[in-house]
Amino acid sequence: MRHIAAYLLLQIGGNASPSAGEVKKVLSAVGIEADEDRLETLVSELEGKDINALIAEGSAKLSSVPSGGAVAAAAPSAGGAAPAAAVEEEKKEEKKEEKEESDDDMGFGLFD
Repeated sequence: MRHIAAYLLLQIGGNASPSAGEVKKVLSAVGIEADEDRLETLVSELEGKDINALIAEGSAKLSSVPSGGAVAAAAPSAGGAAPAAAVEEEKKEEKKEEKEESDDDMGFGLFD
């Protein structure tokens, strides 16, 4: 990701086709050591391509990927109704017990 970020920074700065050396220079300016193999692969893969078109294409691909968040949230609620009712009953019983215990002190505190 750091290589891509540096590449995109150079693109935004006006360099249409940054070289591996330029990306390495940006990374070293912030104290990051570049991985030569990954950097060379990145530059060779992006050579001659429009970065904005690649980002748009990637966004289109990501929009078709289903996210499982909504399904996972719905599944427990369907099967969890009965246990939730049992938990609520237990809480009510605990509250009743607490009230009974508080009546035993007849309104007097420990240090009254």
